[in-house]
Amino acid sequence: MSTSPGKRVRRIFPKTCEHAWAPYATATSMILRASLDADGKVIDWNHETYGDTFNMRPRSGPNMAGAARLLSSRYRDNPPPEFVPQPAMIRHMGIHRNLDPLYVFPQKRLVKNLVRGLPLRTSALRTLGAFGNIFALESFMDELAEAAGIDPVTFRLNHLADPRGREVLEAVAARMDFSADDGIGRGVAFAQYKNLKAYAAVGVELEVTDAAEIKLRRAVLSGDAGEIVDRDGMAAQYDGGFIQAASWTIHEQVTWDRDGITSRDWETYPILGFDNVPEIETVLIERPGVPFLGAGEAVSGPTGAAIANAIYKATGLRLRRMPFTPDAIRAAAMDA
Repeated sequence: MSTSPGKRVRRIFPKTCEHAWAPYATATSMILRASLDADGKVIDWNHETYGDTFNMRPRSGPNMAGAARLLSSRYRDNPPPEFVPQPAMIRHMGIHRNLDPLYVFPQKRLVKNLVRGLPLRTSALRTLGAFGNIFALESFMDELAEAAGIDPVTFRLNHLADPRGREVLEAVAARMDFSADDGIGRGVAFAQYKNLKAYAAVGVELEVTDAAEIKLRRAVLSGDAGEIVDRDGMAAQYDGGFIQAASWTIHEQVTWDRDGITSRDWETYPILGFDNVPEIETVLIERPGVPFLGAGEAVSGPTGAAIANAIYKATGLRLRRMPFTPDAIRAAAMDA
């Protein structure tokens, strides 16, 4: 724009442009099945995930494949060939990130399905597929625990051999009583990001009001990222990751009609407000001399599942589709 007049040009895009034209996280869907033995141990685990690509970031590369991912390149006189995503088979990449559970199951069947041609342009959401996969996995672990008649923390520990993972989960359990029967919904969830980065466990206390609104009361976060270099920075990553993922879980969704995107501002695309940020206690486990692990995205997946599990304890409703808006909660109650 600045080449024709030969001067600097300031171009300001309103928020509606960002909401309407930026790429979105891919819609994902998961199907899970499992079998329990007489002792309440998982003997067979099946997790199949579906979604469009997360790999649409514009970048340099051969054959204009990177430039083809830039929206404006489509409006050139001679646009580059359309980029056609291919299934990424690197471990814990894209759609199948955290598809493989850290728990010890004797038999696992894990399948990813790349679904091309969905109506909206997609790209990378923080955690890529891990958020959806951990939400499904950890929600299902609670369901299996209930079927086995075992409390959700013990059920997870019964299938978790990793000592660092166990310590992270036990740190949350020591600070939140998941057996309390006082009308408050409490939920727990756990994961190790990519099964090789930081560990995170999340405990959530919440209420569901008569208006079907979720009110977050308290959260306990526990993390292990090896030797801690910047304690405040790591705590901020966990706290901020929890708040962001809670917003995804409770509020955020893209809406559209035949004319285009309709969620174009903060009224039509609401996010979590300061009035619903809970008291947060963050417990970081010190590992002096142990290699550093990336901590930036560890807490997001367990957050969504912990909220879902807490809603179930508060209401008896198992919510399987995000976001958990009042309309979604009322619809689940009607179907129950």
